[in-house]
Amino acid sequence: DIARTIIEQFEKDFGKNSFEVRSVETVGPKIGGELRRAAVLAVLVSLLLILIYISWRFEFRFGVGAIVPLFHDVLITLGLFAILNLEISLAVVAAFLTIVGYSLNDTIVVFDRIRENLKSRRRQKYDVVINESINETLSRTVITSLTTLIVVAVLFFFGGEVIHNFAFALLVGVTVGTYSSIFVASPILVEWERRLEKRSAKRGHSRAK
Repeated sequence: DIARTIIEQFEKDFGKNSFEVRSVETVGPKIGGELRRAAVLAVLVSLLLILIYISWRFEFRFGVGAIVPLFHDVLITLGLFAILNLEISLAVVAAFLTIVGYSLNDTIVVFDRIRENLKSRRRQKYDVVINESINETLSRTVITSLTTLIVVAVLFFFGGEVIHNFAFALLVGVTVGTYSSIFVASPILVEWERRLEKRSAKRGHSRAK
């Protein structure tokens, strides 16, 4: 019994009455597997709820445009953990959920400006409005991300080994999330609009025949 061996060693080194064992917990492979499944389920459920909420507040295309970058951010961060052979603990899972929330917040700021500009600039082309909206929110996105990265970098270098993987996940996630909110989310809207225009053009052409 590992716990008994540790207690006996403590008793030899420090004496029997010098410490108190309040609890002994064991996490086996089965429980570890359950924790992993629960973590994956938590991420998937959160993404589904986000899709539903954004589709309700904006449009379905905005919901898809927000969800795809979140998968992008989590998969890249998870891939780096796999390449570097880093441990994925519950703290790292919490970091993944934090990345999802942070990236989503950046994307929503851009999408909100796009929605406002689409209403006020109806004569302009769809892709032009989106490009201008990104430029209008770019400084805010970059400055917010830089200040966040400074804090996370301090945690990574000076926070100790306990939160090292947590801080590393946030470093990667915030960086990738900033990129995806600008270069992944909005282009999805543009491509969606182009496909809709092609479909409507085909329908109009078939009716003309």
